[in-house]
Amino acid sequence: MDRTRRLRMNATLRDMVRENYVRVDELIYPVFVTEENDVIQEVPSMPGICQYSLDHVLEEIGRAVEVGIKGILLFGIPVHKDEVGSEAYDEEGVVCRAIRLIKDAYPELVIMADVCLCEYTSHGHCGLVKDGVILNDETLPLLAKASVAYAKAGADIIAPSDMMDKRVEAIRNALDEAGLVNIPICSYSAKFASGYYGPFRDAAHSAPGFGDRKTYQMDPANGKEALREVEEDILEGADMIIAKPALGYMDVMKEIALNFNIPIVAYNVSGEYAMVKAAAMNGWIDEKKIVMENMTGFKRAGAKMIITYHAIDVAKWLKEE
Repeated sequence: MDRTRRLRMNATLRDMVRENYVRVDELIYPVFVTEENDVIQEVPSMPGICQYSLDHVLEEIGRAVEVGIKGILLFGIPVHKDEVGSEAYDEEGVVCRAIRLIKDAYPELVIMADVCLCEYTSHGHCGLVKDGVILNDETLPLLAKASVAYAKAGADIIAPSDMMDKRVEAIRNALDEAGLVNIPICSYSAKFASGYYGPFRDAAHSAPGFGDRKTYQMDPANGKEALREVEEDILEGADMIIAKPALGYMDVMKEIALNFNIPIVAYNVSGEYAMVKAAAMNGWIDEKKIVMENMTGFKRAGAKMIITYHAIDVAKWLKEE
C-alpha cells in the first residue's frame, strides 16, 4: 500500500522533500516615486504602500535593503503630463533622477525600470492617441527613447509594460545602438486587461481618461494567446518575461514554463495585495500564511522571480524561519 503520508510525519521530513521554495533573492519590490517635494503618501487602497518624493525615497529603499531585498521595480509619478508623455523620456525627469539617486546610495541594488507612457500622458493611455485610437508604431520610438534614458541613468533592467506590438524589438535596437548591449529586457509579455489593477492606478495616477486598455492588453479569457505573445517577445530580444496578474493566471505561467526556456517573473499585482490586506485587517485570514501560500503557488507555477508589494514582509518572515 502506497502511504504518501509517511513523508509528512514531521517538519524535518516535510522540509527534505519540499519541491518549491521562496527565497528573498527572488523578490522584487515595487516603489513609487513622485516628483513632488516632501511626500510620503500612503495609497488608500494599498495599506502599507506609499508614494515617496525624491527626498524621502532612500528611506524606503533602505528599509528594503535592510531585510535583504536585492531588486526593485521603479515607477515614476510626474507633476507635468502632456499628450506625448514627454516626462517619460526626459533625462532629468523623475525616473532618471530617482535611478541616479538610488544607484549612488545602493550601487549593488538591481533597479528594474518600468517603461510605459500611461503615468506621463494627459489621457492616461500607454501609447500615443489620435482620434480616440491608441497608436502602435508611433509610440515605439518614445518607449525606446525612455529605455535608453533609464539605462544611461543606471537602470539594470528595462521592463516595457505598454503592450504595444514590436516594442521589445524597438527597445533592443535602441539599447544596442546606444552601446547598452548588456542591459537586459524583462518584457511584460503576458499582461492581461485585468480588474486587479485598480489600486495601482491610484498609486501611479495612471487611470485612462477615456475608454479602457482592452485594445492592447490581453483578453483574460485567452491563455494560448499568451504563448504567442511570449514567443514574439523572445524572438524580438526579451531576456525575461513577466506574467501579470499572477494569482488568477498561474495556469498561464505554467504553460509558459512548459513551453519556453526563459526566466518568468510573476507580478503579484495591486488588487491581489489589496484583497489580502483588507481580509487580514478584518481578521478573516492569517496574512502570513496566505501570502506565503500565494508566493509558493507562483513558484510552483514556474516563476523564477516575484514582483510583490508584500516583499518586505515576506523577506522578514523568511528571516524569522
